[in-house]
Amino acid sequence: MSRVLVAEDDADIADLVRHYLQKAGFEADVVGSGRDVLPHVRRSAPDLIILDVMLPGLDGLEVCRAIRADVNTAGIPVIMLTAKGEESDRIVGLELGADDYITKPFSPNEVVARVRALLRRAHRSGPPDSRLTYGPLTVDVDRHVVRVNGDEVRLTAKEFLLLQYLMQHRGRVLSRDLLLSDVWGYSYTGGTRTVDVHVRRLREKLPFLSEAVVTVKQFGYKLLDPPP
Repeated sequence: MSRVLVAEDDADIADLVRHYLQKAGFEADVVGSGRDVLPHVRRSAPDLIILDVMLPGLDGLEVCRAIRADVNTAGIPVIMLTAKGEESDRIVGLELGADDYITKPFSPNEVVARVRALLRRAHRSGPPDSRLTYGPLTVDVDRHVVRVNGDEVRLTAKEFLLLQYLMQHRGRVLSRDLLLSDVWGYSYTGGTRTVDVHVRRLREKLPFLSEAVVTVKQFGYKLLDPPP
């Protein structure tokens, strides 16, 4: 049974989300303050975190930043939950490492569907040998470990899945819509800008990909075949 931590200060919303998650077969814990999230995660790491942006004590963006900065929690999938619907607010959350973004008001069933989709992609099995290589880059799909020249590089769950998809389809031009469909797994309301943000973060964390991941203007991206 996958465990989800819901960080939401509105008790009615928190209870609603917890009820639907439990009804869907998940174990769900709730905290109502941003300062309670990290101690809870460090005591008992959840499989996924639903994180409200406007939390008291420590806002959700700062909590997300702290989760991604800790090597022990950096790989936990995070869904941001907020009443702010502007694109700039969504991008800030994605920049800090959120894997998904849901705006209020929302359907509880949509939250459950997104949790399932993100967990499914975070834990799906890889190819038979479970290892992908690209120049100095090695990706262990089963262990979710990325190394460059033997040094581990920490990626978020969505960054990992995007990198895995690019490597498995290298040499092909991949549209933003295709990446949203196959990596995010549903019709993502945040728009194709989401893909651009994640590609840029991959380029920042894996600088040698800056030239290897080519932008196809007004369409998408392509991972070039590695040099011989």
